[in-house]
Amino acid sequence: MVYKNNQSVLVVIYAKDTQRVLMLQRKDDPDFWQSVTGTIEDNETPFQTALREVKEETGIDIVAQNLSLYDTKKRFKFEIFPQFRYKYAPNVTHFTEHWFLLGLEQEIEPILTEHLAFQWLNINDAMQLTKSPNNAQVIEQYL
Repeated sequence: MVYKNNQSVLVVIYAKDTQRVLMLQRKDDPDFWQSVTGTIEDNETPFQTALREVKEETGIDIVAQNLSLYDTKKRFKFEIFPQFRYKYAPNVTHFTEHWFLLGLEQEIEPILTEHLAFQWLNINDAMQLTKSPNNAQVIEQYL
């Protein structure tokens, strides 16, 4: 079995005009809402992963649309949620996440390929909706 890398990215997408945050509903756990996330692949930098994951999960092509992806330079180590541990090697219990922000001029309708639904929420509602404490922390700290 091929296991996932325990290095990932988290990209919080927000609309500058409304100050609302894009939240995505996971297919593998419909009660779990979060920002864009993804595993860093072999020979990929965290920045490259963030570009790829945003495009894959929302259809937003940061490079083609000349958008600015902001690397917070923050890394957060946390315990992997039990329901997702099967994806990792048996001895892997923690994850390191690299945090990014993507500010859009206005809210868009994302093209969902890996999620069930999306919502644009104000900062407090987005922080309360996500089950991920680190996702809430990025929103609170940077927005």
